[in-house]
Amino acid sequence: MLTILVAGSIFFPGLFLLSKRCLKHMPGLRWSEGDAVIVSARLVSSIQAVMASSAGYIIAASCDDIIEDQHWLTSSYILFAVPYFVYDIYAMFMCYWYKLRVKGHEVDCGPKPLSSALSSYLRREFLMVLHHVVMVTVCFPVSVFWRQGKGDYFQGVMFLAELSTPSVCLGKILIQYKQQHTLLHKVNGGLMLVTFFVCRVLLFPYLYYAYSRYASIPFYMVPLSVPWQCNLGAALLMAPQLYWFSLICRGAFRLFTGSSRSRHLPPSTKTDSESKALEPPPANGYSARETERETDTH
Repeated sequence: MLTILVAGSIFFPGLFLLSKRCLKHMPGLRWSEGDAVIVSARLVSSIQAVMASSAGYIIAASCDDIIEDQHWLTSSYILFAVPYFVYDIYAMFMCYWYKLRVKGHEVDCGPKPLSSALSSYLRREFLMVLHHVVMVTVCFPVSVFWRQGKGDYFQGVMFLAELSTPSVCLGKILIQYKQQHTLLHKVNGGLMLVTFFVCRVLLFPYLYYAYSRYASIPFYMVPLSVPWQCNLGAALLMAPQLYWFSLICRGAFRLFTGSSRSRHLPPSTKTDSESKALEPPPANGYSARETERETDTH
């Protein structure tokens, strides 16, 4: 167990540092520190998402009995991924910190004090930081110890929620480099909307449906048949997903309705309207538009 935890503690920060170094020093790239940090954080999140989704598919596909069947990868990947959530809190703060220092704001007003930036970051990203803390302090012990080896299928399906993360990360990178007007941004936005809804919003109803079939009981009876802790955990995990999905839907509405209106607008106005469309939720980072507005006030 300790070996896997140590491996995860080395792998994710190490991958971040390696990516940042390559982006800063590879010939033809030579990115700034801030750009390298932000893109590297997105890259690590996407790689973790691919790994978690792959593990989830392998686990779910191998379980014929969704309650009793076990797969060694379940607990092993949970142990490996726990350090990621600790690292990601730091990586999100670094993204936020460098975002505050771009576009000459540090020249006009001086660098924002670290303590002030940390306080602002925790206020703005409170829900995401809380999500990560709960994953480490609650979901980790529940998944490894409280389950007592039962329900690996459900754990594998929950890993598949990470399928939506790469499109969220790509959307943030496109916004960072002001590519909201491109076809790639619109296609990625549609993909993000679909994957987030299927993999994160429909996830919990599907888990209840799967159990109803396993236990041969009506779907509406499942909440009354499972331990209350399962219902509480599902509700607490699903609530932020619904909130973030509402933000994505709002952005998608701006994107696709703004596209039709922008045909009748001057070019400069068109760019401004597109820049507000389909900004991913402040997951694994920050809201770029809100951060820029905050820096303008300092």
